Amino acid sequence: MGDKKSYPSRRVAIKKLFKGTGYLGISGTVLGSLATGLAANKLELRPPGALEEKDFLKACLKCGICVEACPYDSLILSKVNDEAGLGTPFFRPREIPCYMCPEIPCVPVCPSGALDIRKLQNVSGDLNINKAKMGLAVVHKETCIAFWGIQCDVCYRACPLMDEAITLEYDKNERTGKHAFLKPVVNGEFCTGCGLCEHACVTEKPAIKVLPIDVATGKVGDHYIKGWDKLDEKRLNSSGKGQQQPEGNKDAIDYLNDWEDLIDE
Repeated sequence: MGDKKSYPSRRVAIKKLFKGTGYLGISGTVLGSLATGLAANKLELRPPGALEEKDFLKACLKCGICVEACPYDSLILSKVNDEAGLGTPFFRPREIPCYMCPEIPCVPVCPSGALDIRKLQNVSGDLNINKAKMGLAVVHKETCIAFWGIQCDVCYRACPLMDEAITLEYDKNERTGKHAFLKPVVNGEFCTGCGLCEHACVTEKPAIKVLPIDVATGKVGDHYIKGWDKLDEKRLNSSGKGQQQPEGNKDAIDYLNDWEDLIDE
């Protein structure tokens, strides 16, 4: 009889074991995906006003309020298989870009400050979507048909800051001797990373793509200065590194000219 009474308890134990294993498997999948998202989110684009990625991930409540506020459904909440940090908002320009709403409805509703409205305000306090820095457009010259000599200015015309964020560079086509290249050039000072150019690109895979700024840009290093820029020289001197420059009273151009004189001698 004792053995018969033990059967139900064994069945219960086995059920609990499999149930517990299932929970562990599910949680492991979710946590694993979250870890992957946190590590692999460098190519995802955040909404306007987003903090630096590390700070954004800490501050974002994953509430989805910004996603609901977007009138164009541009913003997506990252799911298990996405690479943007589980539950965090991002957008894919090739699918739906940021349409640069003047009132920027996704930002003021953020309850945690992960989307910082101050980044998008003028000195007067008015919102200015043109101050957004969601990413930077990069042109792949080898697949951009404008660099082949085929006339295309789609990205240029799609840009909401035409002739500022994207300009056209006219260059003679030596191959034909008759035509001109109209090459798109991105100005990082004005590009907001909205992705309208990527969305509009006519090639099968966009020849212009918006990347997060820290991925798209290089870093010169503090030891380089623009000798023609007095403010940049002041930056170097204020950092203390300018003291290493011989004859500290001379500016960078004079310093370089001295070296040229030595070479000529």
